[in-house]
Amino acid sequence: MRRLAAVCLTLLLGACAGAGVVSEPWRGAEGGWTPVAAEIRAIGLGVPGGVRLAPGVRFAGGVRIIAPRGDRLHGLSDLKLADGDLVAVTDGGDLVRGRPAFDRRGRLAGLSGLRLRGLTAGDGRAFPTKSDGDAESLAITADGDLVVGFEQSPRLWSYGALGALRDRPSPLAVPPIAPGNDGLEALAAAPGGLRAAAEAGGVWDCAPARCTEVMPPPAIPPAVSDWRVTGMDRDPAGEGWFVVERLYREPFDMRARLRRMDASGGLGPILVILSLPSTTDNFEGVAAVAGRSGTRLYILSDDNDNPRQRTLLLAFDLKSTEP
Repeated sequence: MRRLAAVCLTLLLGACAGAGVVSEPWRGAEGGWTPVAAEIRAIGLGVPGGVRLAPGVRFAGGVRIIAPRGDRLHGLSDLKLADGDLVAVTDGGDLVRGRPAFDRRGRLAGLSGLRLRGLTAGDGRAFPTKSDGDAESLAITADGDLVVGFEQSPRLWSYGALGALRDRPSPLAVPPIAPGNDGLEALAAAPGGLRAAAEAGGVWDCAPARCTEVMPPPAIPPAVSDWRVTGMDRDPAGEGWFVVERLYREPFDMRARLRRMDASGGLGPILVILSLPSTTDNFEGVAAVAGRSGTRLYILSDDNDNPRQRTLLLAFDLKSTEP
């Protein structure tokens, strides 16, 4: 029985992972960025039973990012795609970039050119503590500006153009969201500005002058054991947003799902659901990009530098519904 349990645990943790390779180091010269090395391991959806894909949705590959304990590459909380690169933020206030690699079928199979740089506090200096730099969401606006949402002290800060971060000594505050809101976990571009959503509920649209409540937070916030929104990105076709949700029930039940959000903040049918015994983890970020025959969605998990969790990047293709 012990041997069987060990085999089952190996299947769950391995989830059909392929052989690992060290990511190709970044060799660019852009100031402020530091190359980082990680083992990148191809990963599938694991043993059957815990994955449900809606009609028209196809798994398009995945990788696991493995870094030494204590490395700054842990705690990836949200991601977007910019100029072909994955752009992510971390719980420790770092910005991470890397370029996805694909196999002959166009499926996600690797990640190269990994590098990071620290975001700055309001005074232009490094964050004094990890909690001050707890970045949980990011968006890249139509003008190419990077906006980051922080959790433990809820705020939205604009860092200017992604390609010219060093030219702005300190971030600019975006108009504040309703006081008392916690967990700015989801952020995306929107017509005329940004859309933000809190893990505990509530949706806001933010223009340069102010943020407007689209959907109020519930009177009773959802428990950790309920589904909570943890990431969002604009549909590249302009038809609302995609969101990733997370559910955690101790000690082992961790699930994730993908669905749409409309202009009113309402959530649509489930596109993807991940749960045990298949591949799943603490998914907190989603990015959407137009593909050849539809939309590709990437979802990213935050391992919290915990050896029992993993940093996973999975891809799903949504077939276009146009005739």
